[in-house]
Amino acid sequence: MEDFSFSRELRLLTPSHYSRIFQEPARAATPYFTLLAKPNDVGHPRLGLTVAKKRCKKACQRNRIKRLARESFRLNRHKLDNIDIVLMVKTGVDEQSNEELTKQLTKMWRKINERCKPGTPKPPFKPKPQHKRSKNPQANAKKQ
Repeated sequence: MEDFSFSRELRLLTPSHYSRIFQEPARAATPYFTLLAKPNDVGHPRLGLTVAKKRCKKACQRNRIKRLARESFRLNRHKLDNIDIVLMVKTGVDEQSNEELTKQLTKMWRKINERCKPGTPKPPFKPKPQHKRSKNPQANAKKQ
C-alpha cells in the first residue's frame, strides 16, 4: 500500500537544501509557477516552497497556495523520481481558482520530472546582465 503522507523527510528544510537547487537547476514554468529541480541522493522526491509577499500580498492567499501545492505534491510524488523541487509563484497566482492551480501543478510535476532525467540536455545558462555602476557616488545618486 502506498503512503500518501507529507512527512518532514519530504520537505526541503534548510537554506543549504535550497541553495543547492538554485545552482544550475532544471526549470519548468507556467504563467503562475516556476519550478526548479535537481536530482537528489535521498531516495525520494522533496519539495520546497517560496511564496513571496511581493507576489501574493495576503497571508491567507499565500497559505492557500502553499496548501494546494503540498496537496498536489503529496498525491503525485509516487510518480516522481528522486528530485528536489523548489516551487516559486508569479504575480497573479492569488487570483486563480483552486481547480486551475491544481491542474497546472499536476502538469508541472510531470514536466519537471522529465527534465531531470539523466541524459536530458539542459538549456544553455544565460546569466543576468550586470549593471555597470560609476565609481563616482554622486553619479550613482543622479541615476536613481
